[in-house]
Amino acid sequence: MPSTRDIRRRIKSVKNTAQITKAMQMVASAKMRRAQQAALSGRPYAALMNEVLASVTTHAGDFTHPLMEKREGDRRAVVVISTDKGLCGSLNTNLLREAGRFDPATTTYLTAGRKASQFVARTRRKLAAEFTYKDAPAFSEARAISKFAQDLFLSGEVDHVDVVFTNFINIMTQRPEVHSFLPLGEVKALHTDVEGASSARELGTASFEYLFEPAPTDVFAALLPHYLNFQMYQLLLEAKASEHSARMVAMKNATDNAKQLIKDLTLEYNKIRQATITKELLEITSAAMALG
Repeated sequence: MPSTRDIRRRIKSVKNTAQITKAMQMVASAKMRRAQQAALSGRPYAALMNEVLASVTTHAGDFTHPLMEKREGDRRAVVVISTDKGLCGSLNTNLLREAGRFDPATTTYLTAGRKASQFVARTRRKLAAEFTYKDAPAFSEARAISKFAQDLFLSGEVDHVDVVFTNFINIMTQRPEVHSFLPLGEVKALHTDVEGASSARELGTASFEYLFEPAPTDVFAALLPHYLNFQMYQLLLEAKASEHSARMVAMKNATDNAKQLIKDLTLEYNKIRQATITKELLEITSAAMALG
C-alpha cells in the first residue's frame, strides 16, 4: 500500500504534467487557427485553378506534355508529408500505415517531415530525398518538393508519383489520403465542394469558356508546372492544419486525463490519511483504557 508521501509526490508530478500539456494545448490551438485559415483560404484558389486548367485542356486540342504521359510501368515515387514532432495522437500512425501499403521493391520515397524519414529508415525502404517545411509552409518549400518529383518523372526513373498526406476535414477529424500527383492526366481536385468557390472539376470537364492569350497550348505548357507546385503547397497546408488540430485535441485529452488522475489520487490520499488517523485514535483509546 503506498504511503501518503508517495501519493503526494505523484499528485505533484501529475500536476506538473498537466501544466505542460495545458500549455502545449494553448500553443497548438493558436497555431491551429492560423494553419486552418491558411488551408481553407487556399482551397478556392485550388478549385479555380483546376477549373481553368480543365478549360485549357478542352481548348488545347491534341496538345501533349511530358508531364501528362501515361506509362505502363509500375515504378512509383511516393511523397510522404508527415510531422516533425509527435504528441499528435494517431495522426502519424494512420498516415504511415497508408505509406507502407506501397510495394518497397518498386517504390521510391520522398519525405517531408522527420517522422516520415524515420519510418523510411526503420523499414529499410528506398529514400530519394528528404525535405523540411515550417509551421507556416512557404511556397518555395512546396516548389522544391514538386520540382524534385517532376524531375524524377520526366527523367523516366518513375512512372507514377503519389502524395500521402493528412487531409484536414475539421478539428476533430483528419483523414490520411493518397493523392495522385503525376502523370497530370490522373490528377483530380483535392476538394469537390469548396466554400466560397464553385465546385472543382476533374481535368477536361469544365463548363466555362475562357479566352487565352497567347494560344491555349502555350498557356497550358506554362501553367502545368505552377499547377503542380500549388497542388503540393495546398497539400502541405492541409497536413499542417491537420497536425496542429490533432495535437490540440491530444493535449486536451491528456490534460483532462491528468485532472481526473489528480482527483483519484487525492481521494485515495484522503482515504489513507483518514485510515491512519482512525488507527492512531484507536491506539490512543486502547492505551488509555489499559491504563485506566
